[in-house]
Amino acid sequence: MIQRRIVIVDDHPIVRQGLSQLIEQEADLSVCGEAEDVDVAKEVIARTIPDLVLLDISLKFSNGLDLIKFVKSSYPSIFVLVLSLHEASAYAERVLQIGARGFVSKAEAVDNMLLAVREVLAGGIYVSPPPKRIGGLDGLPTGEMPWEQRGGSVRRLTDRELEVFQLVGNGMNNAHIADSMKLSVKTVETYKAHIKRKLGLANTVELVERAVKWNIGRLD
Repeated sequence: MIQRRIVIVDDHPIVRQGLSQLIEQEADLSVCGEAEDVDVAKEVIARTIPDLVLLDISLKFSNGLDLIKFVKSSYPSIFVLVLSLHEASAYAERVLQIGARGFVSKAEAVDNMLLAVREVLAGGIYVSPPPKRIGGLDGLPTGEMPWEQRGGSVRRLTDRELEVFQLVGNGMNNAHIADSMKLSVKTVETYKAHIKRKLGLANTVELVERAVKWNIGRLD
């Protein structure tokens, strides 16, 4: 039997260990490498050339969206399957548009993750749970999320804005964000201004609060 080789990218060692143990129990699957951030992931992928990259895009010091783009431009034959704390409605369309072949919420059952891996390796597309919109709550028009009464959804942010938003939620200041993203501090400030406008946030305190909640999966 030919084993399909997988690289796991997640910034939580326990999660990587759990995923690795789960995959190694399957006769047709094996883990050929692990990484905790984008830079290490690029090195591991270049060295191992896996069949699939299993990726959490909410990484501690970087954003997995850029890694998806890198994989699809540099190694178009490698499949990418995204894992996330967030609902599919928040990220699925975005990651599929830039080259991922699937999206699975970490809240989903283990069996669903393995099903997703095999579906993507077979050339299919897998999204679980299916993207959903919430309507009819407290008189909200169909399609609106509760927090959109006073602002916009994170889905409105560009990839770069989303990366800044995520790093804000990780507790990074403007200088650290600028260094991580190789931008000027002024550019980071501009991105933060755009984010506050799009999300209807009055100040930096509200921005940090929203970003922290987003990072721990309490909001989409």
